[in-house]
Amino acid sequence: MDWIFGIHAVQSILKTSPERVKELRVVRARQDARLQKLLNLADQHGVAIQWSTAQNLDSLVDGRHQGVAALCKEGETYNENYLAKLVEQQGPQGFFLMLDGVTDPHNLGACLRSAEGAGVQAVIVPKDNSVGLTAVVSKVASGAAETIPLVVVTNLARTLKALQARGVWAVGTTGEAQQTIYDVDLTGPIVMVMGSEGTGMRQLVTNQCDFLAKLPMAGKVSSLNVSVAAGVCLFEAVRQRS
Repeated sequence: MDWIFGIHAVQSILKTSPERVKELRVVRARQDARLQKLLNLADQHGVAIQWSTAQNLDSLVDGRHQGVAALCKEGETYNENYLAKLVEQQGPQGFFLMLDGVTDPHNLGACLRSAEGAGVQAVIVPKDNSVGLTAVVSKVASGAAETIPLVVVTNLARTLKALQARGVWAVGTTGEAQQTIYDVDLTGPIVMVMGSEGTGMRQLVTNQCDFLAKLPMAGKVSSLNVSVAAGVCLFEAVRQRS
């Protein structure tokens, strides 16, 4: 169980997985259209509302709760078998994001949000050295954590090899690449691979990629936050694919 908080995150759970919500607390002092929409959803799905105070929610969650918090079962993740079926279903339209070593929940949440907005069909993370679907991830993702599948795999390099065997091209991102992301053909079935902000992709993962690309940095900083870089790269793919 974990407390999910914020209007977007709680509303998304009520829309997609109301059975996960075991308790819903709302600050009575807040009365507006956004909150009323959330309350209507809770009523539709038979989720009981407990009126609360802002101070009570402050003690339950670590972040800006916007007057709403829900005690929920842990979010569902998926495995390699699910990913294999998804790749087969999507065929030439396959579009995936792989994150290597992203352990900060704010970064994962932001990556999920960008991926969902770009039409990515699944986000792939390793079982170890990664953050799960925590309350902070759900809050930052603003609903995306409940709509885009998070696939947890044992070995990223092996998963890449399996994806490539099914016709998916692996595009890794690294500052040492010779070409930019704008030079790579992103129109076919692809998995975009992003490393952590500090160390980047691990060597085995880097070696398994079909193409390596970088973002052209025009200023003095050498790299971007992984969630920002993911957004730029994913939407370059969207531009090409549309």
